[in-house]
Amino acid sequence: MPDVQIGVLSCSGEECLGGTISRLATRKVMEKLRIGRTTSLCLPLYIAGGEEERNFAKAYPVISVDGCDKSCAKKATERFSGDVSEALVISDILGEEAALDKTVSARDLTEEHYTMVDKIAEEICKKVDKIVAE
Repeated sequence: MPDVQIGVLSCSGEECLGGTISRLATRKVMEKLRIGRTTSLCLPLYIAGGEEERNFAKAYPVISVDGCDKSCAKKATERFSGDVSEALVISDILGEEAALDKTVSARDLTEEHYTMVDKIAEEICKKVDKIVAE
Protein backbone atom coordinates (compact mmCIF):
# COMPACT_ATOMS: atom_id res chain seq x y z
CA MET A 1 0.00 0.00 0.00
CA PRO A 2 2.64 2.56 -0.92
CA ASP A 3 0.32 5.54 -1.60
CA VAL A 4 -2.50 4.88 0.84
CA GLN A 5 -3.46 7.34 3.54
CA ILE A 6 -3.76 5.86 7.00
CA GLY A 7 -6.22 7.21 9.55
CA VAL A 8 -5.24 7.47 13.18
CA LEU A 9 -8.15 7.65 15.60
CA SER A 10 -6.91 8.58 19.03
CA CYS A 11 -8.52 8.67 22.43
CA SER A 12 -10.29 11.90 23.28
CA GLY A 13 -10.48 11.17 26.99
CA GLU A 14 -9.58 13.88 29.44
CA GLU A 15 -9.94 11.67 32.48
CA CYS A 16 -6.47 10.15 32.47
CA LEU A 17 -2.96 10.85 31.20
CA GLY A 18 -3.24 8.10 28.58
CA GLY A 19 -5.71 10.21 26.60
CA THR A 20 -3.38 13.18 26.53
CA ILE A 21 -0.41 11.03 25.57
CA SER A 22 -2.36 9.35 22.76
CA ARG A 23 -3.42 12.68 21.24
CA LEU A 24 0.07 14.21 21.45
CA ALA A 25 1.67 11.09 19.96
CA THR A 26 -0.86 11.02 17.11
CA ARG A 27 -0.15 14.66 16.28
CA LYS A 28 3.60 14.03 16.36
CA VAL A 29 3.24 11.16 13.91
CA MET A 30 0.99 13.19 11.62
CA GLU A 31 3.01 16.43 11.72
CA LYS A 32 6.61 15.23 12.07
CA LEU A 33 7.22 11.51 11.66
CA ARG A 34 4.88 10.37 8.86
CA ILE A 35 3.92 13.62 7.19
CA GLY A 36 1.44 13.10 4.37
CA ARG A 37 1.02 9.43 5.17
CA THR A 38 -1.37 9.73 8.13
CA THR A 39 -4.42 11.77 8.92
CA SER A 40 -6.06 12.22 12.28
CA LEU A 41 -9.70 11.31 12.68
CA CYS A 42 -11.82 13.13 15.29
CA LEU A 43 -13.31 10.63 17.74
CA PRO A 44 -16.12 12.91 19.02
CA LEU A 45 -17.17 13.77 15.45
CA TYR A 46 -16.86 10.14 14.48
CA ILE A 47 -19.17 9.04 17.29
CA ALA A 48 -21.59 11.92 16.65
CA GLY A 49 -22.22 10.67 13.11
CA GLY A 50 -19.56 12.39 11.03
CA GLU A 51 -20.06 10.64 7.70
CA GLU A 52 -16.77 11.90 6.27
CA GLU A 53 -14.86 10.37 9.21
CA ARG A 54 -16.80 7.11 9.08
CA ASN A 55 -16.49 6.76 5.31
CA PHE A 56 -12.75 7.40 5.50
CA ALA A 57 -12.45 4.58 8.02
CA LYS A 58 -14.43 2.27 5.73
CA ALA A 59 -12.18 2.99 2.76
CA TYR A 60 -8.72 3.31 4.33
CA PRO A 61 -6.71 1.55 7.03
CA VAL A 62 -7.22 2.90 10.54
CA ILE A 63 -5.03 2.63 13.61
CA SER A 64 -6.84 3.16 16.90
CA VAL A 65 -4.82 4.66 19.76
CA ASP A 66 -6.64 4.27 23.06
CA GLY A 67 -5.57 5.78 26.36
CA CYS A 68 -6.92 2.92 28.46
CA ASP A 69 -8.39 -0.53 28.08
CA LYS A 70 -11.92 0.84 27.55
CA SER A 71 -10.71 1.10 23.92
CA CYS A 72 -13.32 3.68 22.87
CA ALA A 73 -11.56 4.52 19.58
CA LYS A 74 -11.28 0.89 18.54
CA LYS A 75 -14.86 0.07 19.54
CA ALA A 76 -16.25 3.12 17.72
CA THR A 77 -14.39 2.19 14.55
CA GLU A 78 -15.61 -1.38 14.70
CA ARG A 79 -19.18 -0.26 15.33
CA PHE A 80 -19.43 2.32 12.57
CA SER A 81 -16.84 1.40 9.94
CA GLY A 82 -15.48 -2.11 10.42
CA ASP A 83 -12.32 -3.61 11.85
CA VAL A 84 -9.31 -1.45 12.62
CA SER A 85 -6.11 -2.36 10.81
CA GLU A 86 -4.01 -1.96 13.95
CA ALA A 87 -4.70 -1.00 17.56
CA LEU A 88 -2.64 0.44 20.39
CA VAL A 89 -3.64 0.73 24.03
CA ILE A 90 -1.46 3.14 25.97
CA SER A 91 -1.88 1.26 29.24
CA ASP A 92 -0.54 -1.91 27.58
CA ILE A 93 2.62 -0.06 26.56
CA LEU A 94 3.28 2.37 29.42
CA GLY A 95 1.61 0.41 32.19
CA GLU A 96 -1.77 1.00 33.75
CA GLU A 97 -0.43 3.22 36.52
CA ALA A 98 1.11 5.70 34.10
CA ALA A 99 -1.80 5.64 31.64
CA LEU A 100 -4.44 6.12 34.32
CA ASP A 101 -2.50 8.82 36.15
CA LYS A 102 -4.19 12.18 36.51
CA THR A 103 -4.17 14.48 33.54
CA VAL A 104 -1.90 17.47 33.44
CA SER A 105 -2.22 20.72 31.58
CA ALA A 106 -0.18 21.02 28.38
CA ARG A 107 1.90 23.73 30.03
CA ASP A 108 2.75 21.36 32.91
CA LEU A 109 4.02 18.45 30.83
CA THR A 110 7.41 17.16 31.98
CA GLU A 111 10.30 15.51 30.17
CA GLU A 112 8.91 12.20 31.42
CA HIS A 113 5.61 12.92 29.68
CA TYR A 114 7.36 13.84 26.44
CA THR A 115 9.36 10.61 26.65
CA MET A 116 6.03 8.76 26.87
CA VAL A 117 4.76 10.66 23.82
CA ASP A 118 7.90 9.71 21.88
CA LYS A 119 7.50 6.04 22.81
CA ILE A 120 3.87 5.92 21.71
CA ALA A 121 4.62 7.87 18.52
CA GLU A 122 7.31 5.31 17.74
CA GLU A 123 4.79 2.50 18.23
CA ILE A 124 2.27 4.22 15.94
CA CYS A 125 4.99 4.61 13.29
CA LYS A 126 5.73 0.88 13.48
CA LYS A 127 2.04 0.19 12.80
CA VAL A 128 2.00 2.67 9.91
CA ASP A 129 5.09 1.11 8.37
CA LYS A 130 3.61 -2.38 8.76
CA ILE A 131 0.44 -1.34 6.91
CA VAL A 132 2.45 0.33 4.14
CA ALA A 133 4.59 -2.78 3.71
CA GLU A 134 1.55 -5.06 3.25
